[in-house]
Amino acid sequence: MSAEERDSVLIKEHSPEQEEIRKAAFWIATISSFLTPFMGSAVNIALPSIGDEFSLKAVTLSWVSTVFLLSAAIGLVPIGRLSDIYGRKRIFLQGIVLYTFASLLCALAFSADMLILCRALQGIGSAMIFGTGTAILVSVFPQQERGKVLGFNVAAVYFGLSVGPFAGGLFTQYGGWRSIFLINIPLGAFVIFLVRRKLNTEWLDAAGEKFDLSGSILYGAAVISFMYGFSILPGLPGLSLIAAGVILFIVFGFRETRSANPVLDVGLFRESRVFRYSNIAALINYSSTFAVGFLLSLYLQFMKGFSPFHSGLILASQPVMQSLFSPLAGRLSDRIEPRIIASSGMFLTFLSLLALVFLKSDTGLVYIISALIILGLGFALFSSPNVNAIMSSVDRKFYGVASGILATMRMMGQTLSMGVVMLTFSVFIGGSPITAEHHPNLLTSMKTVFIVLTSLCFAGIFASSARGKMHEETRGV
Repeated sequence: MSAEERDSVLIKEHSPEQEEIRKAAFWIATISSFLTPFMGSAVNIALPSIGDEFSLKAVTLSWVSTVFLLSAAIGLVPIGRLSDIYGRKRIFLQGIVLYTFASLLCALAFSADMLILCRALQGIGSAMIFGTGTAILVSVFPQQERGKVLGFNVAAVYFGLSVGPFAGGLFTQYGGWRSIFLINIPLGAFVIFLVRRKLNTEWLDAAGEKFDLSGSILYGAAVISFMYGFSILPGLPGLSLIAAGVILFIVFGFRETRSANPVLDVGLFRESRVFRYSNIAALINYSSTFAVGFLLSLYLQFMKGFSPFHSGLILASQPVMQSLFSPLAGRLSDRIEPRIIASSGMFLTFLSLLALVFLKSDTGLVYIISALIILGLGFALFSSPNVNAIMSSVDRKFYGVASGILATMRMMGQTLSMGVVMLTFSVFIGGSPITAEHHPNLLTSMKTVFIVLTSLCFAGIFASSARGKMHEETRGV
């Protein structure tokens, strides 16, 4: 039976039962896609309060966020593979239960060690959610509707990023930092209810295949070495870990080509031009944009004298644009080649980064907000069509793995972006505090980083354009 025939059997256009499943899957994926970015951005606001309560040093405090990212990144691809074998609904349900329970434990944490351990559990739960949520959406919606629903899914992520800082500040101020974790419990419980009562089907497109445990361990070691190495740049330990990570990835790649049941089918990259270049474009896009919020936050507060609240309002113009236009971009990608829309978005992103290269100490607020609006629009035009291209370019049995790879590209891109910042800051600022006398060095560092990010994004335009035509590729849509 062909992939198209399997789709027609699984998803009947006018079946009331399938419509109910689609609605349930849409809301389940949307709420869960909001939860984790909301939590991440809200917790960042609460870090000073957490540090005060447990009397933490800066390095230890940073692990509250770092351990979440690392544990999630390690699990994304292996968990995606597990969901293809044992069931996407099953793994998703276990993930949301783990995430919700870990949120409760975080709120009850009586020490920094317990909080960090529970954040690691949250990260694993997050990987189980993100490694399956997109795959479930693609499994239940036909190709002509995927872009639309994926656009709303991406918008939910950006909405979580938008409201996280404000909600985190309010919860921390009036309810304490523990209330941020408690808010996850009713939302998580609602998602669990929907999965158990409304999602009355399962997807096991790779049922019966073996899980590559040793390959997963090797993959996890490579991810840890690479991502953690970038997080501690520019010292020798960081460079050594990055080198070790690259070597481990090479060994992992060779091993997977010879494995009968690989955790990551390297053939996906080799055989599908759309899949290969869409993932490269995603990695470049996140690498060139993630540090923007961090840099402009420093600029607005240290050089412009804005409060954290007002700085957050200004920076929110970017994710708000992303939330508004992502559904439209996704819908367009159902009718127009994602290559065209996503490449246009990458070009707008390039223009916004180029504008930020010319920031000065007296640059007007209108100029900054305009650059952020263009950046948000560019990201919206790129992201959901790119997700649509990736998920539509693989066979059904690889949906979980493809979803995990995409999420991994996002996390690695974010890590690379911040690695560029830390390396540049170490050169121009060193260990000095950011006081008024060092503002010129801060501005020089920012310009240098924006030049690197702009150049990277320019290369990303060509990677995005090189992906070919999704609607003509026939890899098991």
